[in-house]
Amino acid sequence: MQHFKALLHDEAGTLALGAALARTLAPGLVIYLYGELGAGKTALTRALLHAAGHEGHVKSPTYTLVEPYVVSVAGQSIAVRHFDLYRLGSADEFLDAGFRDEFDGRQVCIVEWPEKAAAVLQTPDIAVHLTVAGEGREVELEALSDLGIECLDRLRFFPNL
Repeated sequence: MQHFKALLHDEAGTLALGAALARTLAPGLVIYLYGELGAGKTALTRALLHAAGHEGHVKSPTYTLVEPYVVSVAGQSIAVRHFDLYRLGSADEFLDAGFRDEFDGRQVCIVEWPEKAAAVLQTPDIAVHLTVAGEGREVELEALSDLGIECLDRLRFFPNL
């Protein structure tokens, strides 16, 4: 599957999608999250990380720019880096911080506000677009690589439409 759209009626829908995405994680996966402030990017990431076994607090890396985690996928420990680039002034700041090195093909990288460093970021495996729709969210997932297609093919998410 290269494309997936759904309506998340409430927070429970976001949590369910995060859990479904957690089951598709693979080493080296790069996910970009697009959406306005309050669209649910961090909530989706938090749900994904908790479903993948992270038991601690998941905070938005708005000020730290990146938060590291280790989760378990199919019995294998995988490092996850959660980026929030909202406060970047330029793509050069991304490079100066050495963040490009995190995209090493072994870690999962989840990036909020990727447009802030678009000039230096690689194409993601999966692009997630979240839009506020009343009390819920419209979500669109697009696979942009073979790995992204494999992950979306494993996605088992059946929201109430």
